[in-house]
Amino acid sequence: MLNREFITRLEVITGPENVTTTPEDLLTYSYDATADMPSQLPDVVVSPRSTREVREIIKLAGKHRIPVYPRGSGTNLSGGTIPVKKGIVLSLLRMDQILEIDADNLTATVQPGVIIQDLNTAVAPYGLIYPPDPGTVATATMGGSVSECSGGLRGLKYGVTKHYVMGLEVVLANGEVVRLGGKTVKNVTAYDLVKLFTGAEGTLGIITEITVKLIPAPEFKKSMLAVFKNLVDAGNTVSAIVKNKVIPATLEIMDNMTIRTVENFVKIGLPTDSEAILLIEVDGIKGVVLKEAETVLRVVRANNGEIKVAETDAERDKLWAGRRAALPALAQLSPTTVLEDATVPRSKITEMLVAIQAIAAKYSLRIGTFGHAGDGNLHPTIVTDERNHEEMARVHQAVDEIFAVALQLGGTLSGEHGIGIAKLKYLGQELGETGLNLLRRVKEALDPDYLLNPGKMVPVKGE
Repeated sequence: MLNREFITRLEVITGPENVTTTPEDLLTYSYDATADMPSQLPDVVVSPRSTREVREIIKLAGKHRIPVYPRGSGTNLSGGTIPVKKGIVLSLLRMDQILEIDADNLTATVQPGVIIQDLNTAVAPYGLIYPPDPGTVATATMGGSVSECSGGLRGLKYGVTKHYVMGLEVVLANGEVVRLGGKTVKNVTAYDLVKLFTGAEGTLGIITEITVKLIPAPEFKKSMLAVFKNLVDAGNTVSAIVKNKVIPATLEIMDNMTIRTVENFVKIGLPTDSEAILLIEVDGIKGVVLKEAETVLRVVRANNGEIKVAETDAERDKLWAGRRAALPALAQLSPTTVLEDATVPRSKITEMLVAIQAIAAKYSLRIGTFGHAGDGNLHPTIVTDERNHEEMARVHQAVDEIFAVALQLGGTLSGEHGIGIAKLKYLGQELGETGLNLLRRVKEALDPDYLLNPGKMVPVKGE
């Protein structure tokens, strides 16, 4: 419990209205969007409005050895913002200004509290887009998405957050401020420190300003719904589309359980008797898009699928609304939703889909699988009830097996959801002890007292 003198110092830095200590308010910062994670009340929530205020808070916390947990909207799915050792939750939502849109250099500079969709709305009049497109695009912040290195629906063609971050301003654990990168397209000065802080989950420094790359908005799009009676055919289609030299902007999958649940939730006419559907969008120059769409049609039919092309913007919007509804639809089936992030090479997508089905049967669990099939990133989602301890034991066994299979297939623990608390115990399986020690050395070089988002990303030796 922090003493009154310390709280008063925080109030002097930010103003009393930006410091929260009431239990009912603290409760809302004790968890995030991750299911089946322990909650923990922080001692205080502070909402700075400037880099100067962040710096002063970090210096004060460092002097008294108080942990600090940076937080945006809390939409992450790794337990990445839970204040596991109490201390200060540093809410960056008030730092929500778009500082500059530089159309000449195709960049935007923003504070960390800017909502991703708000940035895209702001750059649209310039004919530009910011491509990273997580499912929570309307609520997730830029700072959170950079810290988690978010992916999203457009990852196959356009890449993920780390491909668009060009410059950062960061407050380090000792209170110093450093500016890294900038607007230049080429920059190979020293180590790539921008990439180091991107995806670091707030464990190495507090991001207070972000410069990102923008790209011209595509002039034409074609969206398609492919329907399959066989899960293997759907998986094979994913690989075949890319083998035929087509890189869709989005290539998403839903299995039967997800289809039925989404259709019941949003009622948009999805084929509930199919084993799987693919949602496919190609974009770019009109002539190229039409040619690529024809290739997609041919590949789908060659793999025993039926395909329908969205003829209007309304039909297209309906398809993508259905995809974005996958998680909330599944979440309403049961009190607890365990959403995982199993990622494998694209050529192994069929094997991973089949393995998830087998694991669901083996442990008698309801698992709905959806995700970014085009880049091998699947989200097996277990609907359960954390009050049922016997079932939760089976859930944990199933999750262990899902990650084991993903690694056996040459995959990774996380394609876009980060490590946080949720995957900490699996890190050694992918990195080995040498890799874990390397993580620790980097952490200790920048945050020797483990005060920045402790308990996340980097397992402390012996704990």
